[in-house]
Amino acid sequence: MLLTIFFLILSAAVIYLSCEYFVNGVEWIGHRFGLTQNATGTVLAAFGTALPESVVTFVAVAFGKDSAAKDIGVGAALGGPLVLATISYAVVGLTYLTVKDKLKWSSVMQSTGRLLARDQGWFLCIFVFKLALGLVVFAWKPWLGAVFLLAYGVYVWKSMSAEGDLALAEDLEPLKLRPREESPHAGWAIAQTLLALVVIFFASQLFVHRLEDIGPMLGIPPQLVALLLSPIATELPETLNAVIWVRQRKPELALANISGAMMIQATVPSALGMFFTPWLLDTSLLWAGIVTMVSISGLLLLIRQKQLTAQRFAMFGLLYGVFGIGLVWAMHH
Repeated sequence: MLLTIFFLILSAAVIYLSCEYFVNGVEWIGHRFGLTQNATGTVLAAFGTALPESVVTFVAVAFGKDSAAKDIGVGAALGGPLVLATISYAVVGLTYLTVKDKLKWSSVMQSTGRLLARDQGWFLCIFVFKLALGLVVFAWKPWLGAVFLLAYGVYVWKSMSAEGDLALAEDLEPLKLRPREESPHAGWAIAQTLLALVVIFFASQLFVHRLEDIGPMLGIPPQLVALLLSPIATELPETLNAVIWVRQRKPELALANISGAMMIQATVPSALGMFFTPWLLDTSLLWAGIVTMVSISGLLLLIRQKQLTAQRFAMFGLLYGVFGIGLVWAMHH
């Protein structure tokens, strides 16, 4: 038990330190290639941090030996967006509230509110469509997986071509692999980012497996661990990236990373699920989808009314508690 807890804490610490190298490298890549801060967060950072979960989903649905293994992949496609829409956004709000000499929240929303609303609007449309597909059975459903991949391609194109602020060299911390160079070569930034991503991937796997071990020790059923705790673990990189960027007074990048990761989770794992499984959602997965939609709908409403404060962002975490209560109730009825 103590050894399991030790490895759980150790892997979380390694993920956090690796995320510091990752966000530092991603910012320099964005700067060297002239990307806007929004494109850096929604495309580069999001793709990197969501890649491990997408690989796990692919392995589960394509090479899973039984239906239980494939269910893990489908669960990841629904559990990931739920955690990002509730816990990760709440962490942004909570971290912001603890930072001294912080940027005014009104200026943060002025610069990111429109882009955040655009990203989450895209996400909600795609998410509702994928939930609806999980309720019906028809022969050519697997072909619709290609539509989700196409939707993500269009989103990336829109994000890369959208106007926005560029990352300035003086706003960046020195590249950790080349701390004495004022303008390090892009190759060093790419190498640092890829290396950090590899460490994040393996440390995340260790964290998830230790979490799965600790569940039975605490008397938590495996199904509850898979649906309630594992998604928190797999979205840990995005959540910790948010903590780092908000502490660096770059909440725009934190929000862009989360919303971009949600777009990947709404499309790529869903496409894989449709290619390799019947894509039929049970009650617990539908409940996860409903809570996610409530969270994003509330977010969009608050942005539209210009009432989205850091305190209200922090409140979104309570929705994950609502999901947990509903899940426990459903499992006992």
